[in-house]
Amino acid sequence: MDLIFSVGRQSWPLRLTGDAERTRRALLCALPMRLQLHTPKIAGSHIYWHAPFVEDLEGATHVLSATAGAFIYWPVRQFLEITFAPLQAENAEITVLGHLDAPVEGIAELAATLKRDQGRRILEGTLGRPDGVAPEPSAAPPLPQDIVAARKTLWAACPADISRITTSRVIMHPAGPVFTAESEARVLHEFLWWIRAERGKDEAVRRQTAALALDKAATRLRDFCHMEETPALLFRLKAAMGEGHAFDALIDEAILVAGRVGAWLDLLIPWNDLNEAFRAALDSRRAG
Repeated sequence: MDLIFSVGRQSWPLRLTGDAERTRRALLCALPMRLQLHTPKIAGSHIYWHAPFVEDLEGATHVLSATAGAFIYWPVRQFLEITFAPLQAENAEITVLGHLDAPVEGIAELAATLKRDQGRRILEGTLGRPDGVAPEPSAAPPLPQDIVAARKTLWAACPADISRITTSRVIMHPAGPVFTAESEARVLHEFLWWIRAERGKDEAVRRQTAALALDKAATRLRDFCHMEETPALLFRLKAAMGEGHAFDALIDEAILVAGRVGAWLDLLIPWNDLNEAFRAALDSRRAG
C-alpha cells in the first residue's frame, strides 16, 4: 500500500510494509493528515512530525538500525519520521512502518531547508492515500467532551497564548519563556508515556502521579511563561484524573495534548541558528 507525503509542490511515495498492523491501522485512521515538519536536535538525518495517535511499540527495531529511507513511528517521542541517512547516537526502539519509494536525496534536500528555516517559518505538508480511503476508527471509551473538543482545537491550530510567547522583549525574553515552556511540555509528555507504560500497576497511584505532573507543568506555563489557554487545558486534564474516567483512554488523551503543546513550542525555536551561535561562542572561548 502506498501513501503520498507532500510538501509544497513536491510529493514522495511511502510504501507501507511489515507486520505493525496496530500502528498501521492507527495511521490509516488518522489520514488525511495535515502536518508541520520539525528539524531534529539529536538524532540527525531525518525529518519528523507528531503523530495524532498513541500506540505501543511494534517490532522493536533499534533506531540506529533504521536504514536510509525508513518510514518509522517512534512511540515515546510520538514522532512519524522519514530517514535519509544513518542516524546519530541514540538509544531507543522504534516501529518500522515502511520505506520511502523514491531516492532519498529529495528528503535530504527538504531536511536542509527545514534545518535552515525552522523558527523562521513553518513548513507544512500532508500525508494521505492516493485513493483517499481510510478505515473507520475504533470506538474509544467516552471522555469529557470539553477535553476532546479542546484537544481537537489544539491539534488544528497553534493556540494564541503559544503564538504570543515570542512577542515580549523584556530582559531575556522571549528565549527564557519559550525554552522553559518547551522543556516543561516535553518533559510532561515523556513522563506521561512512562506512566502509561506502567499499565497493570496500581491505577490510583498512576492517576495521582499523572495529576501531579499535569499540575506542575500547567503551573509553570501559567506562572512563569504567562500563558493562559494552554495551562487551562492541562489543569482540566488534572481534574479529570480524579473523575473516574477510563484511565487508559484518559492518559492517551493527556499524551496527545502534551505532545502537541510541545510540538507547537518547538516550532517557534530557530534551533540551527542557536546551535551555530553556541558553537561560535564555544570556539571563541577556546581561542581566547
